Amino acid sequence: MAKINWFPGHMAKARRQISEIIPKIDVVIEVLDARIPLSSMNPILTKVRRDKPVLRLLSKSDLADPEVTEKWQRHLEQERHIRVVPMVMSNRKQLAKVTDYCRELVPNRGTVGKPVRSVVVGIPNVGKSTLINGLAGKKIARVGDEPAVTRNQQKIQLAQDFTLMDTPGIMWPSPDSEVGGYRLAASGAIRDTAVEYEDIALFTVDYLAQRYPEALMARYKLSEVADTAMDTMAMIARKRACVRGKEVDWHRVSEVVLKDFRSGALGRISLEEPDREVPYRDLEAD
Repeated sequence: MAKINWFPGHMAKARRQISEIIPKIDVVIEVLDARIPLSSMNPILTKVRRDKPVLRLLSKSDLADPEVTEKWQRHLEQERHIRVVPMVMSNRKQLAKVTDYCRELVPNRGTVGKPVRSVVVGIPNVGKSTLINGLAGKKIARVGDEPAVTRNQQKIQLAQDFTLMDTPGIMWPSPDSEVGGYRLAASGAIRDTAVEYEDIALFTVDYLAQRYPEALMARYKLSEVADTAMDTMAMIARKRACVRGKEVDWHRVSEVVLKDFRSGALGRISLEEPDREVPYRDLEAD
């Protein structure tokens, strides 16, 4: 599996910023990708937050496997001072409850003289800016399909008894495993220019063939999935006319697969589970 390198300088700065901010706030709002809660979690935050309450929002829950999301919710709430809520950032009714959840986590705060001081953290392209704009009721943070569009720290007064601080998207030098890096890349958290597009698509197809084969067969009208990810990708390529003569256009078919996964066209899929790890296999034929 190829090594993924993706640690821009502004993210290193963000890591230092969050360490400085934590002592000054009451509750952390951590936005995770519901499809990859563990891989999208910031291990630095886990270390520096200590006993500060955390509201973990499982963003893009409408794209994730609902049964798996329930498992993650139960699993993550086993930690102290943690509340986990599946979230669709475009859902206004869900957004309206976020500040209430925070107030419940810090009942000793929430008055005019003692406002709840919160901070929003999350990796790029996880829905953090959409959350901030929704809570503020106006466009404050930039929203884009490309990761890392949030650059500058800002403080927002949501109400007399509630303040919100935004931080740039936070990543870390290397995930706990290479598989975690591939999951992040598949989700769109890493710029496509920073990864080998074909490798990420092969990884995604390999996982889907093991865990969600019906989704692949239904989307691409396959009668079965092949023994290897490359063979399955070749089948998809021919179904979607991603060929040049008799040769597979690997980049084009990779774009098709990743776009379908990220948009939800393949269905509601989670790439990791708390009690089940699908092994990473050799992607090429033996």
